[in-house]
Amino acid sequence: MAGRVQGKVALITGGASGIGLGCAERLAQEGAVIVISDIQDDKGREAVEALRAAGATADYLHQDVTSEEAWIETIGKVKALHGRLDILVNNAGIGLSGPVTDFSLADFKRQMAINVDGVFLGMKHSLPLMREHQTGSIINISSIAGLKGSPNMSGYCATKGAVRLMTKSVAMECANAKDGIRVNSMHPGIIETPIWDTIIGTGGPGDNARPQRDLALDALTETAVPLGVKGFPLDIANGVLWLASDESRYVTGAEMVIDGGLTVR
Repeated sequence: MAGRVQGKVALITGGASGIGLGCAERLAQEGAVIVISDIQDDKGREAVEALRAAGATADYLHQDVTSEEAWIETIGKVKALHGRLDILVNNAGIGLSGPVTDFSLADFKRQMAINVDGVFLGMKHSLPLMREHQTGSIINISSIAGLKGSPNMSGYCATKGAVRLMTKSVAMECANAKDGIRVNSMHPGIIETPIWDTIIGTGGPGDNARPQRDLALDALTETAVPLGVKGFPLDIANGVLWLASDESRYVTGAEMVIDGGLTVR
């Protein structure tokens, strides 16, 4: 089936890499107009160039998702460019780990600002534009860490648990308003993305730590995931595509888990 989101305008935060980029590519393949926002400007522009080369309509916007002013500006630009917004993928996030006794308050607040404030602001400022056309799908990227606890991940789990319940609350607001907008959360398991550099602790910004990280991620996958393999951004993007499309018209306030069976082990 082709053109499952044909002509729909999609904004993907943190879309320059990882799951966000996978979502942008998959939605574009099915006919969506893509707007990527990120703070990784070079990667964001490269992603848009690749999407355009493949025939998609795509734009890149610099955006700090923790800033309300930046959200107002971003939504204003989306409206000026395309006149509407049909799909919001609240994907921008970071993963910081450490024992609760050692985890700094500064890191806790920074992670909260990006992972939770960014999602809240995204919904707050996207809904009015979506409501102009009485249709829309908001997909908030949570995590299996929003469903179950993990040692040394208290701050991250707190953010992803917040995204999970905030999603359900706004889904009920939209349902009560009969505005045609559905709101759901996505809960990835172990997915091959750069976020594992900080969660596993094998690398920092700019480090060439990929081989060591990959070995650690593969070992974790073999022991933790029933299917025995890690996921890739495309696995999550396929789920996002379904939630963004009219095929999921009767789904709101739900949590989609894509984790190779990890949470049910």
